[in-house]
Amino acid sequence: MGMTSRDIRLLGLVSFASMASMRMCDPMLVQWATDFDVSQGQASHVIAAFAIAYGVMQLVYGALGQRLGNLRLVTWAAGISAALSLLTALSTGIEALTLARTAMGGIAACIIPLSMAWIGDKVGYEHRQQTLARLMSATVTGLMAGQWFGGLAAQYLGWRWAFAALALLFAVSGLLLYMSDMYKAWQPPNGQASVTATTYLHETMVLLGQSHIQRILLLTLFEGAFAYGAMVFMPSVLIKDFSLSASSAGAAMLLYGIGGLMYSQFAKHWLKLCGEAGLAKAGGALIASGLLLLLWSDQLAGALLACLVTGLGLYMLHNVLQTQATQMAPHDRSTAVTLFASVLFLGQSVGVLALSLSLDAGLLRHSLAWVAAGIAVVGFFVAKQSNRLVD
Repeated sequence: MGMTSRDIRLLGLVSFASMASMRMCDPMLVQWATDFDVSQGQASHVIAAFAIAYGVMQLVYGALGQRLGNLRLVTWAAGISAALSLLTALSTGIEALTLARTAMGGIAACIIPLSMAWIGDKVGYEHRQQTLARLMSATVTGLMAGQWFGGLAAQYLGWRWAFAALALLFAVSGLLLYMSDMYKAWQPPNGQASVTATTYLHETMVLLGQSHIQRILLLTLFEGAFAYGAMVFMPSVLIKDFSLSASSAGAAMLLYGIGGLMYSQFAKHWLKLCGEAGLAKAGGALIASGLLLLLWSDQLAGALLACLVTGLGLYMLHNVLQTQATQMAPHDRSTAVTLFASVLFLGQSVGVLALSLSLDAGLLRHSLAWVAAGIAVVGFFVAKQSNRLVD
C-alpha cells in the first residue's frame, strides 16, 4: 500500500509539532537564565537533556516500532506529548523544567524517525527523497514556528504559554492521526509480535557491525554535534552581538527555516542539478559559510543572510544523510532509522554541552569557527558515502 497526500500531511502535522517543541526553547535561554537565576550555559542544559533523552530512547523505539507498529507509536506519542507540554508549562524551577523536558524528549523521540520509517516502508527509493522532503517541509516549518513563537512568548506572553499552545497542537494532531484511515487500516506483518529484547539487541549489533552503517552513523554524529549544536546558540549570538530582543532573534531564525524550505520545496530540482554527492558538499560548504558570516559580519543584514544560508545548507546535507539512513537496512528499517536519530541527537547533546562551556567561558565565537570548519569536512565525506547504497 502506498501513501496518499493526506497521509503525508497528517504525518507532517505531528512532525511539525515535534520539531516546534524541539526548537521552541532556543530563544528562551536568556529568559530562563533570568527567571531561574542561572547562567545561559546552565540554562542550555535543559536543551541538552532533551536531546540526550531523545537520542537514547531511539534505541528502544526501533524494537517497539516493529512490535507495536510505527504509526501507532507516533499517534500515542502525540497524546502523551500533549500532557508533558502542560507539565513543562507548570515547571517551578530549573530542575523541574529539566525533568519535564527530559521526559518530553524521551516520548517525542519516536515521532519523526518512525514517520520516516513508515514512509520508507511505503514509498520506493526512487521517489523516497522527494517524499521525505515533503515531510521535511513540515519539520522545517515547525522549526520556524517554534523558534519564532518561542521568542515571542518569552518576551511578550511568558514562555509558559508557548508550551500550553504546544500541548493543544499535539492533542489535535494525535487525534487526527487516530481517526485516519491509515491508522485504522494498519495490520502487523507476519511475525512482528515475536520481536523480543534479545532478538532486537542481536539485530542491532548485526547492523552496527556493518561498515557502511558505521560510516553513515559516524557522519551523523558529527552532523549533530556541529550543525545542530551550533543552531541552538545562533539566537544567543543574535541577542548578544546584534542587540536583538528574544522575539526579534526568534523571528530572525525564521530565515533559517526559510532556507530549509528553499531546499525542501524544490528538492527534486536540487537533486537533478547537483546529485546526492553535490548536495552533500554544497550543504556542508553553505553551513560553514553561514556560520562564518554570522561571526564576522558587523551588520545585521549580514547576520540575517547567515541564518538563511545556514538553513539551506543544513537541509541539503541532512536530507542526503536521512535518505541514506532509510536505505541502510531495508529489511529492518525501523531499527536503522531510529539508530540514525539516536546518534544524531546524542551528537547534538554533545555539541550543546561543549558549546555551553565555551559560552560561559566567553569562547563561543572561537568554538563556532571551528564548528564551521568541521561541518565542511563532514559534507565532503557524506558526498563520498553517496551512491554506495543500492536497493
